[in-house]
Amino acid sequence: MTDPAGERYTHGHHESVLRSHIWRTAHNSAAYLLPELRPGMSILDVGSGPGTITADLAELVAPGRVVGVDASPEVVAQARAHAAERGIRNIEFHVGDAYALDAPDDAFDVVHAHQVLQHLSRPVEALAEWRRVVRPGGLVAVRECDYGGVITYPSSPGLTSWAALYQQVHRSNGGEPDAGRRLKSWARDAGFSSVEATASVWCFSTDDERSWWGGMWRDRVLASAFAGDAIGRGFASRADLEAISYAWAQWAVDPDGWMVFPHGEILARA
Repeated sequence: MTDPAGERYTHGHHESVLRSHIWRTAHNSAAYLLPELRPGMSILDVGSGPGTITADLAELVAPGRVVGVDASPEVVAQARAHAAERGIRNIEFHVGDAYALDAPDDAFDVVHAHQVLQHLSRPVEALAEWRRVVRPGGLVAVRECDYGGVITYPSSPGLTSWAALYQQVHRSNGGEPDAGRRLKSWARDAGFSSVEATASVWCFSTDDERSWWGGMWRDRVLASAFAGDAIGRGFASRADLEAISYAWAQWAVDPDGWMVFPHGEILARA
């Protein structure tokens, strides 16, 4: 899922990133799609990551075939291990390219992608490719965060700096951090005949939620690919990142802390 123009996955695969990925389930990250699923359906999950959502989808449509594709061989191996540990047999994982899927036309009932288009420099082209492999009347289901709509309380200079820096780093990698609001437009440009657009949020408020989410970003801003890009491209110094990390740590223990991450969602029919 890379491109010669410099498209690059902003987060990388540091443990602090995968910590958030393995938290995702079909219920907390794909609830808008679940009413559409039936046993026996076939699903392609693009950008399947460590496979937690993919495995849930496989259980929901069993005995239907579910295929996960991801650009990272290491993450594909992790996804295979996760599915094996859960004893799920109607699932397979492969290394793949979101722009050029190894599948014939009209091969799946559903193509699903979660937090993928925001990292692609050619999202309309990717959607058109996903449309190609969906059967007539099938669904392409996509959910993307919209970083420009994130609400954090209490505000702090460190978290304000994080929000601005994230936009810089993400866009420098060829992606669109405010993808959620653009999904409907992108799908229409990709030629879908019907696009149902909705929204949902992740909310982090309880002590455990803040500790987990804030602790994850506390580590992520210092150790993930995001940190390397921020410093390497001159957007921030190590001291800047340490100040942001400290702000996340402070937010995580603040009993008044509350955060909402909005997501755009589409059910696009081929």
